[in-house]
Amino acid sequence: LYPSKFVDICNVLKKSGVKIEVLDEKKMKSLGMSALLGVAQGSVRPARVMIMHWNGSSNKKEKPISFIGKGVTFDTGGISIKPSGGMEDMKWDMGGAGVVAGLMYTLALRKAKTNVLGAVGLVENMPDGNAQRPGDVVKSMSGQTIEVLNTDAEGRLVLADVLWYVKEKYKPKLMVDLATLTGAIIVALGDRYAGLFSNNDKLADQLYESSKETNELIWRLPLDKDFDKLLNCQIADMKNITGTRGAGSITAAQFLKRFVGDVAWAHLDIAGTTWSKKGTDFSRPGGTGFGVRLLNNFVKKHYG
Repeated sequence: LYPSKFVDICNVLKKSGVKIEVLDEKKMKSLGMSALLGVAQGSVRPARVMIMHWNGSSNKKEKPISFIGKGVTFDTGGISIKPSGGMEDMKWDMGGAGVVAGLMYTLALRKAKTNVLGAVGLVENMPDGNAQRPGDVVKSMSGQTIEVLNTDAEGRLVLADVLWYVKEKYKPKLMVDLATLTGAIIVALGDRYAGLFSNNDKLADQLYESSKETNELIWRLPLDKDFDKLLNCQIADMKNITGTRGAGSITAAQFLKRFVGDVAWAHLDIAGTTWSKKGTDFSRPGGTGFGVRLLNNFVKKHYG
């Protein structure tokens, strides 16, 4: 599956009333999405950002609630290449984007009575001669600069630009992102729980309540300024990894937090829950769709 093919598949949502717009690389470049484009530059498959709109509120001008997904359609790690064992599984690194698309389809099918925006950043992370190199510095759409110490910490670079774009252009009530972001979350929570990080206690509590009701379980982990300081960098505003072994999922969330401003925001790290080789009570072996039921329930209870 490639970024453009992902978009093609999602065109089925139009039949249910979802409006779709697509940003190509020329448009992304004009917007300054160099963090996202840096990830994609090693692949012959061009990146895409897809925005999905469901306008179910009687007030069409009502600010939307928004969901953002990481869509790395295949992740080799880039120049910081992954070990060959298990790399075939990296087709599921677009799990967050898949969940956002599935959620938008679900909301449209049940005619949700609120305005919802879904945004996914779609790239392929490959290691060719034009690929981003460790030590490169990129300027994100926000204007903040990032030293890329590890090209396999690419999901946060993709999300940085998409989160900022959604925040600035659509002024949403809230943002929830989903991403197969860190191996560290699997070490911490296995394949039973996803990690929850948030800058807003009310939003975090609502998501946690919804997770218990749907049995798509999440567990909240902390955000902390002392962890945030680990991302500080001598030659850029931040680096994309800390260089230490500890708190990998937390520092990844701290990275994303720098691109959401004052908007109520939650990050779900679904690296351990997005794929199951044996299947679950709800899904066959492969993609689990973890998050669609949880977030649909959240929207239904609190927004309609």
